[in-house]
Amino acid sequence: MKRRLAPWAAAAVLLMSTPWALAADSGNGSDALGEAREYISAKRWDDALVSLRQVNDPGNPDWQNLMGYTLRRKASPDVAAAQKHYDAALRIDPSHRGALAYSGELALMNGNLPVAEQRLARLDKVCAAKCEEYLNLEDAVRRYKANGNKYVGW
Repeated sequence: MKRRLAPWAAAAVLLMSTPWALAADSGNGSDALGEAREYISAKRWDDALVSLRQVNDPGNPDWQNLMGYTLRRKASPDVAAAQKHYDAALRIDPSHRGALAYSGELALMNGNLPVAEQRLARLDKVCAAKCEEYLNLEDAVRRYKANGNKYVGW
């Protein structure tokens, strides 16, 4: 007699086998980074940094990505520190969609179009379809070029 998988188990197997399920930053808010994500959504950068520093999980690519994003977006951006965190996220997970997209935007902020285009090409390979991260970076590159190779902020 064949055993059937429980419906919840079948769903779990399906989720684990899809490429987007492996995206490191799910943004579901139910983990230790949930509070920081809420602060980031509210653009409360200083509170987000406090929350991220309390979590202090440098081996987590999501933590590294969110640190980079927060440092880049605060009133006085710390682009060097943001770059360090994006690089760390990509060392841990070279396919981290958020870190690829955000480090591409940071490259544009620094006037480095070739790096932004490299990140876009990597996202094209990582995303099964044109994912949100790809589309956002593609738009940022398009706006950069349309503005005479000058970064156009948020």
